[in-house]
Amino acid sequence: MIAATSPLLTASAAASSSSSSPLASAFSKPIRSESAFLLSIGFGFSSPTWRPFAVAASSSGKSMEVLRKIGGGCFKGKDSKGVIKVEADSGGEDVFQVSSGALPDHLVVMVNGLIGSASDWRYAGEQFVKKLPDKVIVHRSECNSSRLTFDGVDLMGERLAEEVLAVVRRRPEVQKISFVAHSLGGLVARYAIGRLYEHSSIVKTAALTGNPISEEHKNSMVQGREQPHEAKIAGLEPMNFITFATPHLGSKGHKQLPFLCGLPFLERRASQTAHLVAGMSGKHLFLMDKNDGKPPLLLRMVNDSEDLKFISALRAFKRRVAYANANYDHMVGWRTSSIRRQNELPKSNLLVTDERYPHIVYVERETMDDVCNKASLVAGNQTIDIEEEMIRGLTQVTWERVDVSFHKSRQRYIAHNTIQVKSYWLNSDGADVVFHMIDNFLL
Repeated sequence: MIAATSPLLTASAAASSSSSSPLASAFSKPIRSESAFLLSIGFGFSSPTWRPFAVAASSSGKSMEVLRKIGGGCFKGKDSKGVIKVEADSGGEDVFQVSSGALPDHLVVMVNGLIGSASDWRYAGEQFVKKLPDKVIVHRSECNSSRLTFDGVDLMGERLAEEVLAVVRRRPEVQKISFVAHSLGGLVARYAIGRLYEHSSIVKTAALTGNPISEEHKNSMVQGREQPHEAKIAGLEPMNFITFATPHLGSKGHKQLPFLCGLPFLERRASQTAHLVAGMSGKHLFLMDKNDGKPPLLLRMVNDSEDLKFISALRAFKRRVAYANANYDHMVGWRTSSIRRQNELPKSNLLVTDERYPHIVYVERETMDDVCNKASLVAGNQTIDIEEEMIRGLTQVTWERVDVSFHKSRQRYIAHNTIQVKSYWLNSDGADVVFHMIDNFLL
């Protein structure tokens, strides 16, 4: 049975005004905002002009130190439990709290979205470490930043998988892993875990391949198979997989890219021109990639394939959570970010106000019975389009859906960035959403 709580939702007033991206450092951000960038997709404008970058994708530790100083010293302050420390390398930033206690054993990987960077998760990463200082170490991924986010979900996913493996090798104390991703980063993370799941399964079944191994190693592997949660991601126990405003169903469907106002002409135009602006990522988002006669990548990612176990990897996590903007998100529609059909979206009379988390308007927690019941209800539907096929694939596993509304906030027109608090100066109203994620985080 679905358990739900919620807050009042007014009609979505997403007019054609474009949302302003948070002010960002000239060292890591392009001149154009994310909204202006996407507007160029819808109207077929030429590719945006980019400001020179002082920090490349493989940023040196020295350059990242400059970024942190520009960021206002977010990680310099002390609290009652210790000092927050940031260690930067070419693969991102590790955030943890220096204390006399045991080393944290839970790795939280945070992934940015389109034209983003590790700094997008600066506020949320800091709050994680402040609230759970002896439990988690946060890694803010940097391998897919700025223009590298145009390279496509698959290539970005491969890079993220390699980065995660490098972090795990560098920090042998970690035993658990969770992912927190924003926008396009959620798709990248889904691809990466498919790759990382395959890696761990190869390691676990090495005893069956005929390769020589010690008796002690064999016994430990047998014991691992007997544990109830034997599936691993990068050799670690998978815990939480959380996305914020991620277009799980792509951006091609009706009103899936809200700033186009649902106009069919503009939606067709966006599909035709997305690759000119966003490269292969644009093709993937609009399901326009059909290499060698294969289905679009996002459709392939809703089931296991021979070499990539996308759904098995998702199923391995103890929690899967989709945070979605119910309105005012001009870049990612409510259906695609919450993995729902139109008739499954919560009605306004079901939404209530939560004093502790004022912008959380609805929480839905599925059980396997709910998943089976939904599957039986839609089984007789003979009209199965690509969106329906993706929904059926992704809902083979249970999801927690958390709907968010900034309809009373002055920051509502930049809801896509406010939901993750991309910049505290511009997106501070999303802090309660970040706290909701941390308070419900499974350790």
